[in-house]
Amino acid sequence: MRISRFFKIVSTLYRYGLDDFFEGHSRLGFVHTLLKLCPLPRDVSAPLPERVRLALEGLGPIFVKFGQVLSTRRDLLPPDYADALAQLQDRVAPFDGALARQVIEQSFGLPVENLFVDFDITPVASASVAQVHKAWLKQPDGSRGREVAVKVLRPGIQPVIEQDLALMSTLARWVERFFIDGKRLKPREVVAEFDKYLHDELDMMHEAANASQLRRNFTGSDMLIVPEVFYDYTNRNVLTLEWMHGTPVGQIERLREQGVDLSKLSRFGVEIFFTQVFRHGFFHADMHPGNIFVAEDGRYIALDFGIVGSLTDEDKHYLAVNFLAFFNRDYHRVATAHIESGWVPKTTRAEELEAAVRTVCEPIFEKPLSEISFGLVLLRLFETSRRFNVEIQPQLVLLQKTLLNIEGLGRQLDPNLDLWVTAKPFLTKWMNEQMGWRGMLRTLKQEAPQWATTLPTLPRKLNEALSAAKSDLLVEGYIQLMREQKRQNFLLALIAILLTALLAKSLL
Repeated sequence: MRISRFFKIVSTLYRYGLDDFFEGHSRLGFVHTLLKLCPLPRDVSAPLPERVRLALEGLGPIFVKFGQVLSTRRDLLPPDYADALAQLQDRVAPFDGALARQVIEQSFGLPVENLFVDFDITPVASASVAQVHKAWLKQPDGSRGREVAVKVLRPGIQPVIEQDLALMSTLARWVERFFIDGKRLKPREVVAEFDKYLHDELDMMHEAANASQLRRNFTGSDMLIVPEVFYDYTNRNVLTLEWMHGTPVGQIERLREQGVDLSKLSRFGVEIFFTQVFRHGFFHADMHPGNIFVAEDGRYIALDFGIVGSLTDEDKHYLAVNFLAFFNRDYHRVATAHIESGWVPKTTRAEELEAAVRTVCEPIFEKPLSEISFGLVLLRLFETSRRFNVEIQPQLVLLQKTLLNIEGLGRQLDPNLDLWVTAKPFLTKWMNEQMGWRGMLRTLKQEAPQWATTLPTLPRKLNEALSAAKSDLLVEGYIQLMREQKRQNFLLALIAILLTALLAKSLL
């Protein structure tokens, strides 16, 4: 099976002329030369980045997903390749609804009729990993209960994924070994990151936990609705969520007809994003228009929680400092923030990084603030980072992708949206809360229980530490003494040998 899949990959690479990557290669150039002699048809009319996209689409949904993830790594890829991969579409035909019933029954050990009053066998949405069916929960008296969305894992997807991931790992090792840029591109790390992301998507309990966390964070919100998870009807293969009624956010004309305030909706999107990032440190990382609906009351509805991002306090501080510095054109602060965070080698000169950032950003800031893209600023920063060996954290890559989605959506709803007007007060307030007396009080409050436990034991621990240090010094002293003793013994032995030799010579 793996051999046939390998030949499928090779034939696809040949068909789209991806052997052009080997042209001029010191060790693999002959591959390109030999394949040019092959008489089989191939399509090499498009630019190479476009052919890479077509090849990934030809290899199926797992490679398409890999390309989509790779498109966010603009710190690794040239812009033309990242742009081409960003156009990848996950086009997968739905599987038979009868198979979905079978997966549900095998997962719960019960007939579908025991779980749901009505289960619509025709899927309402389909993707590479799972598809969604509409159903109604069964009440204890047998009557129809809550309306739900039942997400069912695609049967037989696990072995296909494992097989493709194994082949990707092999290809990654080859890239790292045979290409000059191989180590810088970190292909094995990228595949490992994709492996984790894909296995998280395969576990519906993981998505359920993400949805519950996001729902808890936005309880009582007047901006966002997150569906309830029904854990009694959820397991690793099946996820059951509250059915949400709304209009897809991309249907602008329909939203206008419903009287939705699009300007207000666009501002909500920005506020939701910054609330997730800076207040919660936990954000929905797949907020493209297909996963967002609008309720009748004008609130957003979030769907599909397979991909989320988390940020530490250090990440949030780094982002806030950089955003504020960028929009104040304080490029020196941007440079020093990168060096302080440890994401740039300590040997980097702040002036060099400052100059590189200025070169990238000044053309952007020549535009009116309302036309400046936050996501584009991050994107350009990532591209600049390639020169300085910056370690871009995966959570920030997800953040940049999410920010671009939110911006695109916001300006689709309101072309005059000025993100800076909405974002700057939020960032300034957050920084004041973190750096000012309020931040200090909050930190003291958070640490108080730990201090209450630690302080009474501090004298004993200090005494133990001093005793250990004293013991270590004694041990070290003993070791030095033994070394000196051995050295002296060696010298005495050497002297004895020399005296013996001299005595023997005199006797002779």
